[in-house]
Amino acid sequence: MKIEYLENEKQRIDKYIVSLELEELYSRSFIDKLLQEEAILVNGKPVKKNYKLTQNDIITIEVPKKKELEIKPQNIPIDIIWEDADIAIVNKPVGLIVHPGAGVQDGTLVNALMFHFNKKLSVQHDPQRPGIVHRLDKDTSGLLIVAKNDRVHSLLSRMFQDRTIKKTYLAITVGVPVKVEDTIRTLIGRSKKDRIKMTVTTDGREAVTHYKIAKYFDFFSLVEVELETGRTHQIRVHFSHINCPILGDNTYSTLKRTLSMVPFHYQKKVKYLLANHLKRQALHAYRLEFEHPITKEIVKAEAPITEDIQYTLNWLEKYF
Repeated sequence: MKIEYLENEKQRIDKYIVSLELEELYSRSFIDKLLQEEAILVNGKPVKKNYKLTQNDIITIEVPKKKELEIKPQNIPIDIIWEDADIAIVNKPVGLIVHPGAGVQDGTLVNALMFHFNKKLSVQHDPQRPGIVHRLDKDTSGLLIVAKNDRVHSLLSRMFQDRTIKKTYLAITVGVPVKVEDTIRTLIGRSKKDRIKMTVTTDGREAVTHYKIAKYFDFFSLVEVELETGRTHQIRVHFSHINCPILGDNTYSTLKRTLSMVPFHYQKKVKYLLANHLKRQALHAYRLEFEHPITKEIVKAEAPITEDIQYTLNWLEKYF
């Protein structure tokens, strides 16, 4: 790709290329990488990112070919809540892993996306996770944004960093938070005792969770949760931290802890519920709202409450 610089005023090369909004050159960091690798030349010579272009400079850009994906497309049903040419919002079911990883090569949401969107997904950010901008745990249900090209992936990633995408969850807690509405603000890092788990720590990353109690039950509550930050397992860690763990969460709570928080004559009923109807944490990503990075329209999406969580709410209404 060759571009002749025709402007009268001098301009930094990296800023100029970003301003062109070329889909192949989807982010400032990607352009910096190409400059470092000498894949961008000016008048046939490599330059640094702060090089100032002058009129009639010839910019040559060698865009690397997209890596061929080794991920197998699979016809796994997915629930597409909203989509256009650049973005899709899908409703991830319980039990579906988002992308391949250690010991898991297929049967994931990514395999399903590869099939349904005919490989028209972003790949430059991570070829093994095409289209994936953010994640949900395997046993958390609800809404995920999917990027259909590299440019929109980069823009969405920046929006997540800038905290301009509103993510709202529904959760059922064991125990009732002290305040009707509050913000939980801590640092979260990886546990030193168990590297699979996250924990509130003194040297982690900032984690901010806003919540509001939507419905009270005896010994339980339905809460609406809005994430300001997106740390791994953030909601589950935070509610366990305030001694109101998410019902059914066996990573950040235990059955013994759950039973200890309800009267003895209810314990058998709770145990039966968790063994037969709610076999995962009662956490559902049910609403997304953001400004579309290309069209600038406001996108709003909601995912219906899952059958197991609705059953649990009905059960709570009956007994508590």
